[in-house]
Amino acid sequence: MELTKTVVLKLRETDNSLDKTLEKYAEGMNFASKVVYENKKPLSANKLQKITYKHLREKIGLKSQMSCNVARQVAGAYKTLQKQLKEGKTRWQQIKFKPTNITFSYRRDFSINKKEVSITTLDGRKKYKIANYRYAEKYFDSSWKYLASKLVKQKDDSYYFHLSCWKEMIEEPDITKASNFMGVDVGINYLAVATTTDKKKNRFFSGGEIKNIRNIFSKQREMLQKKGTRSAKRVLKHLSGREKRFMRCVNHVVSKKVVAFAKENKVSVIGLEDLKGIRDRARVRKKQRYRHNSWAFRQLQNFIEYKALEQGIGVVYVDAKYTSQTCSRCGHINKNNRNGLNFLCKTCGCGLNADLNGARNIEHRTRDFRHVLESQGCVVNHPYGNGYCLAEFQAPSEREG
Repeated sequence: MELTKTVVLKLRETDNSLDKTLEKYAEGMNFASKVVYENKKPLSANKLQKITYKHLREKIGLKSQMSCNVARQVAGAYKTLQKQLKEGKTRWQQIKFKPTNITFSYRRDFSINKKEVSITTLDGRKKYKIANYRYAEKYFDSSWKYLASKLVKQKDDSYYFHLSCWKEMIEEPDITKASNFMGVDVGINYLAVATTTDKKKNRFFSGGEIKNIRNIFSKQREMLQKKGTRSAKRVLKHLSGREKRFMRCVNHVVSKKVVAFAKENKVSVIGLEDLKGIRDRARVRKKQRYRHNSWAFRQLQNFIEYKALEQGIGVVYVDAKYTSQTCSRCGHINKNNRNGLNFLCKTCGCGLNADLNGARNIEHRTRDFRHVLESQGCVVNHPYGNGYCLAEFQAPSEREG
């Protein structure tokens, strides 16, 4: 089993060569994007490369591998646009790229060690020292292999190298032999609620203080945007990304604790909700839309997933429909069962915390997944990452009892 990670490393020193290379790369991306847009339908990376390669090399001045990466990146962007078109979420349009990132291919135009990264720029090959954080040191041993990675320029003009790497796991968790499961419900009031199969072990990870801090960020942003002065815009630029970095840090801490809780209770498989399209389905008040739409639910799940896999714990994504409305005791579904943080079943009278009820439903569906997989073997790779999901999986209300 393969485990894929992206390690973010800050460049200690930069020069004008990086800015120049990013500008030209973005120019090449926009040229290739115009070609695809005028074609009125997506092109494959190979076909787009044949059309644009000569212009990218001779007119724009990109290096050979950069020209190939431009075609792949633009083709991938339009492939995503085509998918959104089929779902009715957007219209056919020309995608425009800003000079904020560039893709490099390992050994062809970049190499790296724990002290520095060597990058091909338009001014030749150059070496840049990196800030090697303690957590990143393990990715420079011989067990990890490197993939195509990105150089990213932040709004504060600092540069970060997003190193993509992978390694072969020792053993893939066998879900059919699992006996102890854990359901994890992610949310806002509680960042995560975890419960095990025996229902005796539960863990709540509160999000109240996190909400307060994010409200402070939001009010600061609103105040500065209303002011609109040059100094206010400078402060906005300084604050940009701080909230995002804060939430990323929080999600790392919470995911680590969730996996530690699973390890402590000898959990074999963690169940998570398949949240694809959740922002389109969920109905929230206008005042709460920003908080709900910007909350990093999927990021927290992703962190839980890879940390669990590193510990040899399997991850399963189950259908998220009605997990908040379904009684975890009798399976009755009613939207009136839930009232804020409280859950009270209208049929059997079961009452408990609403998020804990959701976590138990996720655990139930994860356990059912194991039984269906054992009997039918109907399993597919999950589109988000290394976990699994079950096609045409049944909600608890469709089970007997």
